[in-house]
Parts: sequence; structure tokens; C-alpha cells
Amino acid sequence: MSYADVYAGWKADPEGFWMKAAEEIDWVKKPSKALFDDNAPIYEWFSDGMVNACYNAVDRHVDNGRGEQTAIIYDSPITHSKREISYIELRNRVASLAGALRAKGVEKGDRVIIYMPMIPEALEAMLACARLGAVHSVVFGGFAANELAVRIDDAKPKCIIAASCGLEPGRVVHYKPLLDGAIELSEHKPDFTVIFQREQEVAQLEEGRDYNWHGFQYGVEPAECVPVEGNHPAYILYTSGTTGQPKGVVRPTAGHLVALNWSMKNLYNVDPGDVFWAASDVGWVVGHSYITYGPLVHGNTTIVFEGKPVGTPDAGTFWRVISEHNVKSFFTAPTAFRAVKREDPIGEFVGKYDLSCLNAVYLAGERADPDTITWAQDQLKVPVIDHWWQTETGWAIAANPLGIEELPVKLGSPSVPMPGYNVQILDEGGHPMAAGELGAIAIKLPLPPGTLQNLWNAEARYKKSYLEHFPGYYETGDAGYIDEDGYVYIMARTDDVINVAGHRLSTGGMEEVLAAHPDVAECAVIGVSDKLKGQMPMGFLCLNAGAGRDHGDVVKECVKMVRDQIGPVAAFKLATVVDRLPKTRSGKILRGTMVSIADGKDYKMPATIDDPVILDEITDALKAMGYPAAG
Repeated sequence: MSYADVYAGWKADPEGFWMKAAEEIDWVKKPSKALFDDNAPIYEWFSDGMVNACYNAVDRHVDNGRGEQTAIIYDSPITHSKREISYIELRNRVASLAGALRAKGVEKGDRVIIYMPMIPEALEAMLACARLGAVHSVVFGGFAANELAVRIDDAKPKCIIAASCGLEPGRVVHYKPLLDGAIELSEHKPDFTVIFQREQEVAQLEEGRDYNWHGFQYGVEPAECVPVEGNHPAYILYTSGTTGQPKGVVRPTAGHLVALNWSMKNLYNVDPGDVFWAASDVGWVVGHSYITYGPLVHGNTTIVFEGKPVGTPDAGTFWRVISEHNVKSFFTAPTAFRAVKREDPIGEFVGKYDLSCLNAVYLAGERADPDTITWAQDQLKVPVIDHWWQTETGWAIAANPLGIEELPVKLGSPSVPMPGYNVQILDEGGHPMAAGELGAIAIKLPLPPGTLQNLWNAEARYKKSYLEHFPGYYETGDAGYIDEDGYVYIMARTDDVINVAGHRLSTGGMEEVLAAHPDVAECAVIGVSDKLKGQMPMGFLCLNAGAGRDHGDVVKECVKMVRDQIGPVAAFKLATVVDRLPKTRSGKILRGTMVSIADGKDYKMPATIDDPVILDEITDALKAMGYPAAG
């Protein structure tokens, strides 16, 4: 069957399409129908079915006689350790952890925050929550204490599961002090925490609140899987909002299982038993969908990699892992490939490994530039597929579905919409635009299974953020066009969320931090193009009159504040002091124009600009910072 046939089949009978896909997972009670639209525009999928995500990801493979198959391969070049965990061992470990959580009062519907590095125990914690019907919320390990505190206050977890530390090349990231600081800052206090002690750093435990991972499980009764409704939240994952206040994306259980299971074969072209590797982190959506749930539900072997594309120990680490563990399908961010390409432009390391097991590479997390794709294709001699999705959608909106049909690659495009996604390009008035015309990318409602059904405790914000601007559509926040062949092109964000090495970060959140500096009167943060990371945040600071401080000192203090409060993930290093910011007469800062200047792009003088001379001052400031493109 061709892609065109599959997509047309979904369009003609979406209900039948998704009910058929739903047959591929195990139900406690089958749903009566796929789509529940009585509360539109809040749509739900398979709501009256009963299911358990952990059973589908772990136990069913054991029950089907595949318990000895490897479920997880842990590979840590940082600790020089590797181990394999079979499905039967994974089931026993997860059931034990779930039993210990249950014995301490965690039950269906309770929230549990997980704050862990890339170790198998992070996946075990997620699955143990799913086993009980508890709602997990993974926070990227090493996020600053106040960012973690905001999420504690929003999710109100009964318990927090953390590790004593994370490991970066050459340094230890102290998780426990960050966790203690977050609990101190938060108004909501968890009942208890569970700490996985790593040998690289053993943390101090607080009597009565903190429990050791192993001791906590000693002598407990393992827990069975608790059936939950199809629309029961599997997890909450916080994504940056433009206000700096994180948005808790809610992922419903059944649609998530059905869509991810469908995608493993149809998109990534892997069969049960194949090794699938997504080089990401459990703190991000890719880690949820394609390190944990997708591969395990489908019966694949998944890789948990604790390392970096370069420096652990060299630019060949990806190729070593692929070769050593027989990876069939590999998923990473374009940033990672740019880092490898910078270290090894002619691919010397590629030649050192037998990569005959590798069938395809998938890129996502940010726009994949044609240079990077071409380099990877030349080096690896396999299809290199860009695909596009969001934290909110949980799986690909547009992709090249290798398991159905390998479509011609068009550089700069993540290919075509997947079944379930009716992608449209709209003008500001919400009218569909012609092929090749740039506009706002929106998806006709309902979104398919596996996508967000709401924001945590914030339905009004969900509607305002995604559904109100274009009634009847989900607003992606991206701008682009669709060509005459139906290929989608993503050109830019339509708001000021920037993408640093695949991590979406709010410039508004950074501005809030900078504005808190006593000498800063006003500021703006923009995302400027960066060859390695895609974008880097750059701050412009207007100081209070009479501040009289050395500008360099203020900049250093501001950089430190952002790193302390948002975390090193923000990669905030670039800032400069300017006399004033370019604005419209109504007082809006012209961030888009500033980005164009920094990136050396042509721009139209905005008609509503307050004082055009300010743009010359911004150009001079950028040149002084080493941005020769400016002007």
C-alpha cells in the first residue's frame, strides 16, 4: 500500500482507521468507539476503554513468551559501563518499585515528579507510575531549583523520585541539593522522596522524608497493573510557554499507546525485536515517546545512552553504539550531527565502524538544515529523514513513513502529513492559502490519538494558546508552507520561543530573570542563528539611569542569573548593554527585526517603528559582539 492510499484511507474513515490501529495493543476492556467529541473542541480518544500502559510496554511481552528478549540496553561512556535488562527483569524491577510506591500511599491519579539522568532507573520510575495509574511528570535532570519548584507547585506530586547526581563530561551535576532547594522554595511539599544513590556521589538523605531506592523496596509486595480509562492522563510534561510560566501538556493513556505503536512500524520501519535508539533525554518528549513508551510497547529493544555526541570520548561515539548494539533505526537532533560534523568533517570515525545494521536515521527537535542532512547521507549511505512534531503532539505531524513507502526526500522539508493530521496553511484571517504561500501552520481538529488533550489544570489556557486564534484548528505556533506535492516546509516559529539544540526555551522567561537585576531597566532576548545549536539566546540590556556600573560586570551578573535560575540548558552567554530597544509606537519591542539584523537578513523597516535610528544602534552593538552579518 502506498502512503497516498494509507492517508486517503484515514481521511475517508478516521474512525475505522484508528479502531483498527487500536487492535494492536492489549485492552482490559475494549473501547466502544475511537473518537469522543461531545465536549468539542476538547476531543478524546478511546475514552471508555480500560488499559494499562505498563502492561503494554512490559508484561505483555513476558506473557507472550518474549521475556528473555533485551528490553533496555544501558550504555554510558561517561561511567564506562554497559548493561542489558531483559523484559522479564524489567517487569520484576518495575513491579517491585511500584509496590514500594503503593505501600507509601501512591495510587491511581496521584502525581509523581521524576528528576533523573539517563539511567535505566528513570524508565523504571516512569513505568512504575504507569503500572499504578499514577501520573508522572519528568523534569529534565539538572534543571535549576526554582524551575523545579514551579513544576512541583503546578503538579502537586505526592512523591518525587530522583537520583543523587547526573554526570556530564568532566563534572558531576549535584541533583540532591537542587531538589532540596526546590522543595524549600515550593509551597506544595511532597510526602516523601525516593533517591537512587549513584556511586559517583552519595547524597545526604533527610530522615523521614528521603528514602534510598533499594532500601525503600526491601520486602515489599510487587504491584500488579492497575487498569485506567482510555482518557486517564499517562503523564504531564512541561513545555516552555511564552510567558515563562510552563505549560503542563497532558498525555492521555490509550491514544498515546495506539499512536506510538502504529508509528514504530509505519514511520520508523522497525519490527518487534529490532534495536531502536533515540539519542535524547527522558526529560524531553522524545525520551517519553521514543526512548520509553514507543519502543517498549512495540516490543523493540531501546537504548539508554548517557553521553554526548562528541567528547565521550570522541566524534565516533554514535557510530560505536550503533555498530556494537546492532541499531536498525536511529533518531537524534540535527544539533548532535552538527557537533559530530564539526569535529569530524570528512567522516574518519564513520569508517572505523561496521554500520551495515543501520537502515535509516531520523532527525527532529528543530529544523534540519540541508547541509547537515547531505553530510549525513554522504557519510552513512542510508536515508536521513527529517520529521516534524512537538511536545504537544507526542509523535510526528509530518514525516517520511519508511514503513509504508520511502518517499523522495526534499531537502528543507520534513515530508508529508501523517494520518490523523490535516495540515493547513492559514493567513491571519484563518483562510487557507495556496500551495507555496507562507502562512501560519494549523491542523484541522480533531488532532489524532496520542496528542495532548488539555493542559494540566489550565483548560482556558489550553484553548487560548492553541484553539482560539483559528477556530476549528490547532495552532502549531510555526510558520511555513506546503508545496504542490503536499510536502510541508517549516520556516520559523511564530512566537518568541527559541530552539537551542533541540530544547524549546522561552525568551520571555529569560527576560523575566534579566529584568530582576537591580541595574536593568528594560531588556529583550532574541534567538540568533548558531551553526551548532540552531539558535542561541542573546540579551539586550538597557540600564537604569545613573547605574554607573561597568557594563561588563552587569553582563556577567545577568548571564549568571539566567544560568542559575533557568539552568545551563538555556546556553545563555551572549548579552550586551544598549541605550534603548527598537519599539513600535504602541510599545511592542521589535524582536523579529532584531533577529533579522543579527542574522544578516533583509528586513522591511516596520511602519509602526518609534525611532528608526535605534536599529542602527542595535546593528552597531551586534557588530561589536562579533556578528559581522549585521548590517
